Amino acid sequence: MNPVSPKLTVARYIGRLPWFILPAIAFAVLAVLVSPWFWLGAGVAVALLVWQVWLIPAQVKLLGWKETGDELLITKGRLWHTFTVVPYGRIQFVDVTAGPVERSLGMKTLKLHTASSTSDSTVEGLPEGEADALRDRLAVKARERMSGL
Repeated sequence: MNPVSPKLTVARYIGRLPWFILPAIAFAVLAVLVSPWFWLGAGVAVALLVWQVWLIPAQVKLLGWKETGDELLITKGRLWHTFTVVPYGRIQFVDVTAGPVERSLGMKTLKLHTASSTSDSTVEGLPEGEADALRDRLAVKARERMSGL
């Protein structure tokens, strides 16, 4: 399997950690100003922050993708492992997107759209050039496979 960019860890830190840091600070301020019981909330927020700091790199290490002759394979997770197989002939179109954090880190997200509304066929954290090249290759392969349908 091809791994995603390790910069995805930084992007996820930027997107997720403030949601734990700000409440921890708010609970600490309330504990000092209002009641020491708010230290419980600060402790929970810090515990969740530490858990996210450990979890995010572990998740990024387990993300991967691979092109085969007939399909694109996408894998993620260990505890709730997901292995997605997307046949090229089922691909309707391919999106490549990048938010402000991804753009600043030189990454993009590739999303495959198929007839199935429940398929989770996204590959996050691809380097810009690799994402664009993969999109072009998948579009060509999808066109070739769909012509026989």
